[in-house]
Amino acid sequence: MESPTDLSARAAGGDRAAFSELMRQTKTALFRFVRRYVGDEQEAWDLLQETYAAAWINIHRYDPMRPFEAWIRTIALNKCRDWSRRRAVRRLIRGGVDLSSPEAMAVPDVAESADERMEAGERLARLNEAMSRLPPHLKAPLLLTAIEGRSQAETAGMLGISIKAVETRVARARRKLSDALGDTSAVRTILE
Repeated sequence: MESPTDLSARAAGGDRAAFSELMRQTKTALFRFVRRYVGDEQEAWDLLQETYAAAWINIHRYDPMRPFEAWIRTIALNKCRDWSRRRAVRRLIRGGVDLSSPEAMAVPDVAESADERMEAGERLARLNEAMSRLPPHLKAPLLLTAIEGRSQAETAGMLGISIKAVETRVARARRKLSDALGDTSAVRTILE
């Protein structure tokens, strides 16, 4: 079996098959990250495609000694930030029309009863909606640490900020979510 470093080196050299394999390995987790960031499933698929297209176009800039997942996630994060800026401009032009809908927030759940599934789905939809409304500088550290399980040091490196800044921003994001949802225990349960 080929090592991740060898696969990354081949991809950096323009090997489409190696890039496709790296894409296959990272697609699911990256989609979840983007979906949580933008709060809309269709937009997330579009941004995922844009991310991989940008990565392929710029593959010559990729350093195979750096983990591919960190590099592609940085590209995805930049695509999400661009999307957020475009969305803000569209809202301003359209007079505040919200582009996310409850249907886009629905996520399957593993609860046993129909009532439990509905209640859990509603809580998750509210959380996803609240997360999608967080400012980008708070959303990214929260998603990377609390949802993706990355360390504060790794998150700091990916975002180009200090570890203390990551800690502070995650705490602020959790407070904003608690305020938006009116339930600190629900936020703590889901994000810890």
